[in-house]
Amino acid sequence: MALSPNFHTIFATSQSSSNSASPKLPASHSSLTSFHFSTKTVRGNSYNLSRTSASDEKWRANVSFFPAFLNKGKDAKALKEELLEAIAPLDGGADATLEDQQRVDQIARKLEAVSPTKEPLKSDLLNGKWVLIYTTSKSILQTQRPKFLRSTTNYQAINTDTLRAQNMESWPFFNQVTADLTPLNARKVAVKFDSFKIGGLIPIKAPGRARGELEITYLDEELSFSNQDIQR
Repeated sequence: MALSPNFHTIFATSQSSSNSASPKLPASHSSLTSFHFSTKTVRGNSYNLSRTSASDEKWRANVSFFPAFLNKGKDAKALKEELLEAIAPLDGGADATLEDQQRVDQIARKLEAVSPTKEPLKSDLLNGKWVLIYTTSKSILQTQRPKFLRSTTNYQAINTDTLRAQNMESWPFFNQVTADLTPLNARKVAVKFDSFKIGGLIPIKAPGRARGELEITYLDEELSFSNQDIQR
């Protein structure tokens, strides 16, 4: 299978999850489930942004981006407000023009420069259930489907203690995918998908080629940014 291009995602955390425990994800097994949420990469400039669900107290979500020396004009709070304002009308990225993508990219890079978490994989902030709020991945956005057949909300759960991750779609299909994580450095992990679950009910073993890499480029108590390069 061809490698999809590297893409970026932005996630956000839940208002009520600041004291949450690490998510309990399924243990590694050959028949585990998997989902379509963030399994394709896009080579080039793309971002995935996410935040955690306000209705789930067990999860935490965060978003992050580049080094501080790149940003001298605005503080992180102002940049985050600018970023969320830029993302708000874009339907998670589905309605973004090239100009919109470039604007989000510029703001995100400034935020990455002032990321307070230099080693995300060693931080408890990363653990939890994140809500995807923006991505450049057409696969995740499901733009090939009519709007009424696209997932209304996408989630990503990460547990750095067990090195497990899970991507989840919501209505109307509730597809899921589960993966093992192998740290490559303090910001990047190798990802090996082991199971898909269709409709949240029917488990299908993931093919051996379903693997890639995930790099966390920004992380704080509210937001998390990531670059993904996945082969399916």
